[in-house]
Order: sequence, then C-alpha cells, then structure tokens
Amino acid sequence: MNTRKTGITLLLAGVLLTGLCAGCGTAVQPEDGASPAPVQAAVGTWKTAQTLTPYFYQEALGGDAAIDVKPFTNPGDQKTALLAGSLDMTGTTIPTAITAASKGEPIKVVVSLCNKCSALVVGEDSDIETEADLKGKTIAYVPGTMHHVLLLDVLKRAGLDPDEDVTLVRIDFFDMGQALSDGTIDAFLSGEPYPSQAVRDGYGRILSYPYFDDSIGAINAGMIVTEDTIKNRPELVQGLVNAHIQATERMNSDRDAWLDKAASFGTDKALLEVSAENIELCWDIDEQYIQNTKNLAQQMLELGMIDSIPDIDAMFDLSFLEQAKEARD
Repeated sequence: MNTRKTGITLLLAGVLLTGLCAGCGTAVQPEDGASPAPVQAAVGTWKTAQTLTPYFYQEALGGDAAIDVKPFTNPGDQKTALLAGSLDMTGTTIPTAITAASKGEPIKVVVSLCNKCSALVVGEDSDIETEADLKGKTIAYVPGTMHHVLLLDVLKRAGLDPDEDVTLVRIDFFDMGQALSDGTIDAFLSGEPYPSQAVRDGYGRILSYPYFDDSIGAINAGMIVTEDTIKNRPELVQGLVNAHIQATERMNSDRDAWLDKAASFGTDKALLEVSAENIELCWDIDEQYIQNTKNLAQQMLELGMIDSIPDIDAMFDLSFLEQAKEARD
C-alpha cells in the first residue's frame, strides 16, 4: 500500500477508487483550504461476512487514518449508538433505517452495505417442493426483521394466510437449524450463513431465495450517519463513503481477503465459501433501490411495524455517492 502525503485533496482521494492511487484517501480536505486532517472515525457494524466492509476502511484510507470499528449484534443498538454520538457512521438494516425515519430520528443512509443474504429453508427430506406446500407447516422467523417481511411476501405470493394457513413461531436465528434438524419446525427464513449451514450439514435444503424485483428486491443493509454529522463534518462523511467504496471493491476483487477476514471471527471458511454465493457486497444506491425501499416501507406499515411511512427520498443523502462517482470519472 503506497502512503501519500496528507496534502492530497479529496478529489485525488476519489481517484484512488479507480485503483490508480491506493492510499491517497488518507486525508479529508477542509473547506477553508487549511491542511487536511487524517480521517479519524468510529464505525459500527456486525462481525458477519456480509457486513464487515468497515474492517477494510483502514486499508483503503492508509497513512495516518484511524478507523475504530466497533462490532454489534443488533442493528437497533447500532442506530442508538450513532444517535448518542458514540459512532460517526454505522451499518444498519434498511427496516431499522425506515423505523428510525418514521419516528423522526435524524439519520441518513449515505451508501449501501449488502444485498441478498436471505433464504427460505426446508428439511432435507421434506415433502415441501413449492411455497404453496408450506400450507399447514410450522415456520420459524424473527419478528420485525427483513426476513420477517420477506417471509410474509413469500406467503402472500403463494396465496397463504400467515394467520390461518401456517404456524409462525419465533426462534432466534442461531437456533433455527437445530429446530429444523429435530423436526420442531418445517421451515425457516433466515440470513446467511444459517441457510448454507443447513445444506452443508445435510438437514436442510433451499426452497427459494425470496428476492422479487416488483417488491422489495434484494436490498438488505446500508451505512447511516446523523444529519448533524452531514452538516458539521461533511468532509468526514465523504472520506468514509470513499473508503467504503474502495473497501467494497477490494473485497469483491479479492475473495480470499474477504473470507479470511470473515473466518477470523469464528465461522468456518468452507461454510463461508458456500454462503458467499448468496451475498452481494455493494455500495451504490440507484432509483430501483429507493423504489424497493418504498415498497418495503409500505409492507412494514401493513404489518404494523411502523405507524406511518416516512419520506423515503429524504431518508437518503446521495450527494456523497455522487461526488465519489464524479471523482471516479
């Protein structure tokens, strides 16, 4: 990794994202023209293969940058820490961001984090061959999650009433595999690596991947900051967005670097190799992404997960992505 002088401007920091100048994102340029300061930030995320991009920010920024990555297990806790000022940026699920916006909490999604990652799993020897065959079956889920919304979308498309045609039981994600293996449940809808683990260990098979372009699509999680940070420290947000883009592209181009990092948190790499096929590391947010978010918000309202639909367009601030893209051109 080449280390550049801290005098390099943010425009050149954008150029590093093309791979022509690794490490020149070390500093962010103040508006008053003073010497730029190294990026220093606390960033929250999860220790899962699909969400560990912030662990690569330091490498992307290089030099004197200091990124303190703080791991969480709950997206709601991440959002709370951000609002409390303990974090400068954090990952969170899109449903959590929608819920926050619906309550008037001052957060903005500035870059995407991951898509896909979900699967509907049934027993290996089950007679369930289509979603319609779920009628009369017991299905595990975690209320209020993206997977909950996806499951109800699947049932609706299959013409099944979740209150009458199936039995939904709440089981934590890490306990779903055991429940399927011992016959307590007939199916579960969960995030990776649990679906892939069910297949690898021989007690489950994938019935379907619940991604529908005319509904929620494959959106999953993004990175958020507060409105105050955007107003008072826009150069920091820009530096972090730039780092996120480069880190994402690094992980996508070097699968071993990505999965070795994920394995260092305790998940078997062979399992990660399988689950990676159902994970999309991403950074861009386009019109379809926002439309899918609007569709998700509508479904959350119908489910009673939110009391009102927030202004979804206003929930995103894409100016930092736009500036990063301009610097890449």
